[in-house]
Amino acid sequence: MKRLLLCASLLGLAFACNTAFAAKAAKPSVQVHGHTFSTEFALDDASREHGLMNRTVLAPDHSMLFVFGDSEPRYFWMKNTLIPLDILYFDKDRKLIHITADAAPCKADPCAVYPSYGSAQYVLELAGGVAAKSGLQVGDEMTIIGDISGVH
Repeated sequence: MKRLLLCASLLGLAFACNTAFAAKAAKPSVQVHGHTFSTEFALDDASREHGLMNRTVLAPDHSMLFVFGDSEPRYFWMKNTLIPLDILYFDKDRKLIHITADAAPCKADPCAVYPSYGSAQYVLELAGGVAAKSGLQVGDEMTIIGDISGVH
């Protein structure tokens, strides 16, 4: 009986450790409208400022998620961005509030500014045209998979 309890305890511990490891090992991603996009997190001012600048390609299943510590109107531009992007603005509850589709690259000033048209705490950038192809629309909810606790 003692062996059975010991084995059960060890199996429980192994399961708990494996579950914790799997959660940490999960690749950062977001899910919106039934679609999963691997993502890079932009959690601090420097990474949010640099964003996807100077990239020549963004796979249709990849994204960058800008995470802010507060919810307020956001304004994005495409300075030094070489590829068209869809810019999706989400409120504090992770509901999609606005989509800027196919924002054009900007290599020189003045660059267009794309507003959120409401308070946003999260901004997701996808390759241009992916939002429409995926059927994403205002009101969709975003699920974030990965650790965003390092927001500054």
